[in-house]
Amino acid sequence: MTFVRQPTRAGVRDAADKLAKTLPPAPLFTADFKGMTVAFKAESLQPMGAFKVRGAWHRLTALDGDARRRGVVAFSSGNHAQGVAWAAKRLGIAATIVMPHDAPKVKRDATMALGAEVVGYDRKTESREQIAARLAEARGATLVPSFDDPWIIEGQGSAGVEAAWQMERIGLPAPAHVVVPCGGGGLAAGIALALPDARVTVVEPEGWDDMRRSLEASWIEPVGANPPATACDSLQTLEVSPLTFDVLSRRDAQGVAVSEAETAAAQRWAAERLRLVIEPGGAVALAALLAGKVRPEPGLLVVLSGGNVDLDAYARVLAG
Repeated sequence: MTFVRQPTRAGVRDAADKLAKTLPPAPLFTADFKGMTVAFKAESLQPMGAFKVRGAWHRLTALDGDARRRGVVAFSSGNHAQGVAWAAKRLGIAATIVMPHDAPKVKRDATMALGAEVVGYDRKTESREQIAARLAEARGATLVPSFDDPWIIEGQGSAGVEAAWQMERIGLPAPAHVVVPCGGGGLAAGIALALPDARVTVVEPEGWDDMRRSLEASWIEPVGANPPATACDSLQTLEVSPLTFDVLSRRDAQGVAVSEAETAAAQRWAAERLRLVIEPGGAVALAALLAGKVRPEPGLLVVLSGGNVDLDAYARVLAG
């Protein structure tokens, strides 16, 4: 029988200690919203523009010398790709990333600029998981999934440890409710482990809200056939993993879905009020707040998970 290591709160604390020695804390912003002070964790200001560097660093630093010499293989539409490439470059590890042909050019170019090899695929007809698994087996490399991995989940959870410390430092209540963008659920699950006393709400684009439906059903529900087009390329996960679902379901996490228009409005609000550039997938938690699907309350923490935008598309969003 094969036993899969489970992500733990102790692992999250270990990841947070690693990241504290490697990167400065991602800034925490605050804004008044309907009479409440809301905290916003700007993971968009990580060195490669998203929280994914956290899980990548925790995972790759856990590899022994032999595994590092054989390299890593990952699959991603862009942010995990850059996180793995960033960590691999600093650790001297060869990285190969499987990316869809329609991934935003800014993310593809940034991944290659960090020294990673990029292998393209058609997301409509090919399986990135199968392609990556074959490459890893052929090369003897370590497969680094974007969310279905205990080290990745723990690494992402370091954002919650960091945010709680930052909120305490500026005199805000401890996080009581955390609102988190969700694709495969690695960030949300990690934060749920990091902040056991906080409620967790995951936010997804409409039509891609499989985690919401899974939590409501108490079993994993994949995305339905022919899901709608979405600007949230980083949240287009067809099915969440047992690891992330288990953590979130045990914590009675809730889920909500937001529209494309609500997401675009959140991007504009972040630019106007916080002076932050946020990509669509990184703005959905804020969109849920602005649309009234999450209510403001003491100790509310909203995660802005990424800021890697296509400039032409972002300009159209800002123009309204």
